[in-house]
Amino acid sequence: MKDTPMRDGYGKAILELSQTHEDVMVLDADVAKSTRSEWVKQQNPSHFLDCGISEQDMVGTASGMALAGLTPFVSTYGVFLAGRAWDQVRNTVCYNHLNVKLAGAHGGISVGPDGATHQALEDVALMRTLPGMTVVVPCDAIETYKATLALYDTPGPCYIRFGREAVPVVTDDDTPFVLGRNRLVQDGTDVVYLANGYLVHQAMRAAEKLAKEGISARVVDVHTVKPLDREDVIRHASETGAVVVCEEHQINGGLCGAVCETIAESVCVPVERIGVRDSFGESGTPEELIEKYGLGVDALCQAARKAIARK
Repeated sequence: MKDTPMRDGYGKAILELSQTHEDVMVLDADVAKSTRSEWVKQQNPSHFLDCGISEQDMVGTASGMALAGLTPFVSTYGVFLAGRAWDQVRNTVCYNHLNVKLAGAHGGISVGPDGATHQALEDVALMRTLPGMTVVVPCDAIETYKATLALYDTPGPCYIRFGREAVPVVTDDDTPFVLGRNRLVQDGTDVVYLANGYLVHQAMRAAEKLAKEGISARVVDVHTVKPLDREDVIRHASETGAVVVCEEHQINGGLCGAVCETIAESVCVPVERIGVRDSFGESGTPEELIEKYGLGVDALCQAARKAIARK
């Protein structure tokens, strides 16, 4: 299958949900073309509301809809949803445990030319800290579609984060997806990559490169950051004895934080972290930025070698 933006999977899912569930409402903050919620606006307009460039009001409006028994899907860029509207997400949605689904588009450094102001690099950490919040970071368009459908069936506040650019599709319609459960992508014995988002594909490429050196790398898709599949993380860490955590996010607080906390509490193994290090990013092509900020295949391979050497 050709490279496909993850946002296409989100758009497909919310359109389907709006056509099959009367309670679904899709809200957007004037970026409907980018988030693909425009598809609902065009094909099922009675289930769509554009709130304009007013993310805080949008979350408040969605909260009112949830209190009225509707299931709102809030769509905008992750950096604005987790940043500008964080107070409303915290105090209105999460404090009251409302059934609001939050979709953060344009996640990660690979947004590219839009630059640092549009690159959500802290959103997963911010959302993960909120009580009662489910956080999902799918790896491709198909998994984004499945995850969005799964969030409809998940009571309470949920945050799904996905990228802008077309990326390789590494799953198919038959690939299992269970919210809250990791997915083994490929087995290995020397080191495990615990990855999500676009870095699942990067980890697969790194494992292929390491195999030529005689290093057996396991790859696990940790799409659900919260609730983390803790027992599975511990099992992979124990069986391989070396861990590399990979995400398109700041290395503090997101998946890296969740995994490191779990391992520190349970099993003593070396852990290397792959993520953006203390930077707001910059403008450039996605490929340039992935390499520049240490998320490329060579960086993942080097991290695996370091973790193995520390056993």
